[in-house]
Amino acid sequence: MNLSTLDWSIIIGFFILSLAIGLIVARQSGKSFSEFFLSGRGMPWWLLGISMVATTFSADTPNLVTDIVRKNGIAGNWAWWAFLLTGMLTVFVYAKLWRRSGVLTDLEFYEIRYSGKAAAILRGFRAIYLGFFFNIMIMATVTLAAIKIGGVMLGFSPFKTVFLASVITVLYTSLGGLRGVILTDFFQFILAMVGLIWAAVVVVNLPEVGGLDKLLAHENVQGKLNFLPDFNDPAMLVPLFIIPIAVQWWSVWYPGAEPGGGGYIAQRILAAKNEKHAIAATLLFNLAHYALRPWPWILIALASLVVFPDLQSLQAAFPQIDAQVINDDLAFPAMLTYLPSGLLGIVVASLIAAYMSTISTQLNWGSSYLVNDFYRRFIKPDASDKQLVGIGRLATVLIMICSGVLALYLQNALQAFNILLQIGAGTGLLFILRWFWWRINAYSELAAMGVSFVVALYFELVYTGDMPDHLRLLTGVGITTAGWVLVTFLTPASKQSTLISFYRLIKPHAAGWQPVIRQAVAEKQLDAGHQPVTGKLPLEIMSMVAGCFAVYGALFATGFFLYGQTGPGWIATGTSALAAFIIFRNWKQVL
Repeated sequence: MNLSTLDWSIIIGFFILSLAIGLIVARQSGKSFSEFFLSGRGMPWWLLGISMVATTFSADTPNLVTDIVRKNGIAGNWAWWAFLLTGMLTVFVYAKLWRRSGVLTDLEFYEIRYSGKAAAILRGFRAIYLGFFFNIMIMATVTLAAIKIGGVMLGFSPFKTVFLASVITVLYTSLGGLRGVILTDFFQFILAMVGLIWAAVVVVNLPEVGGLDKLLAHENVQGKLNFLPDFNDPAMLVPLFIIPIAVQWWSVWYPGAEPGGGGYIAQRILAAKNEKHAIAATLLFNLAHYALRPWPWILIALASLVVFPDLQSLQAAFPQIDAQVINDDLAFPAMLTYLPSGLLGIVVASLIAAYMSTISTQLNWGSSYLVNDFYRRFIKPDASDKQLVGIGRLATVLIMICSGVLALYLQNALQAFNILLQIGAGTGLLFILRWFWWRINAYSELAAMGVSFVVALYFELVYTGDMPDHLRLLTGVGITTAGWVLVTFLTPASKQSTLISFYRLIKPHAAGWQPVIRQAVAEKQLDAGHQPVTGKLPLEIMSMVAGCFAVYGALFATGFFLYGQTGPGWIATGTSALAAFIIFRNWKQVL
């Protein structure tokens, strides 16, 4: 496929804008370590929320959704829709706790919550494990999508795609720090949404597809349209809906949907002006992520079933693509080859924007771990801000190179998604409870991380059976959860001084901290008349549930109206509006 001069002009203009933002803010971002990695803790909620959405809108996301829809129908999206529950839990419970902690990275949490060498070891190990190894795995899955898009739409080799896509991203990320990333994310998200909505309209109205009515009536599409899997078919119901909604959301650590917050979501929360901005930013993120974005991807995925009904048709249409990467996720970029000049340039630029927004965040977030939680903590505690920013920029380049190499060995987006879920299986409950149960310690986290990783390696490298992915996930959750709970009771709790200091700083609900409070009162670390902090946890949980109804209602209302089902559409709209009203009424109390 050939891009016109207009298409290339749009793409080059986008590159220039991204690089210009990095150059403009480079001087300010390089002033201090806090400026480079947290933009001075002065960012407003709307910029942070859009930045979160832009980061999760990566180049591999539409490929993943296409893969899911083609294999399991729209209902298959519950594999990631279920994470809205943990997202809303972060909004109404954990966002304020993270911002209140005042840490520079979420890994600093370990040494304000736990005590002793175990806490330091946990912080240092996770800095390398998450900031480097796990991070390059995430980035490699995103880069895999860029390879497929570059191969289908531009005819680029994998190496050429990786090289060209990485250079500009590394430049503006290493120059502009988090401030450059957030500002660039804002423009990239607008471009990405405009491009994909426009592309969905054009694709659905292609002569090969015939418009929305014909698309929805097509025999290849009819069995893919339900929002929920068939409740009479346990083989589909259990893995596609029951497991995600009942187990996966609270038990699995997944980037961007960490139970209890964390990762780059916590980074954005920590960069907020205050707790109010932190809560509002995460609420905007969840609304846009789950209700605003999915339908353009879904419509293009459904249209691909008409134009490319199977893998053989994809292979025949793109013989230059390596056969090992021909999978259902390739259908998304394949459909974009039908776009006209001009729009094609916007869409290609939007996909590049989606790639760059995710990669830039992963680079900045990963390097913050390596620099703050490993280099400064263990190697050179007295390093100057200038030295730390320089090391951060060097780490940025190293992470990008390693992820690009790994991307050349992956095959499809769903494969990578399942691997990441398995690695994080069973750790989520710990991340939820560690704020509210005093007994959890550093050894609990080390055990959870180690056991889940060993189980994932076993299933990927040793196990030769045919156990379905959802049963592997359940097995991983069960073994890991049992492992860390057992270790919690077999190992000593953190020091009383550390626990009471954490309680005073964070002010969590006191129910799970009663032994610590009683001992603190007995030892006169707290006044005898101390009134335990109770917070508003029941109200926060109610707001979380209302938030889920509001977002799911908006998501399904859009779908019903697209299907021409106005009755269910208005019911879903009313449900969403009622839930939003409940949140509005509770908003001041939650804050």
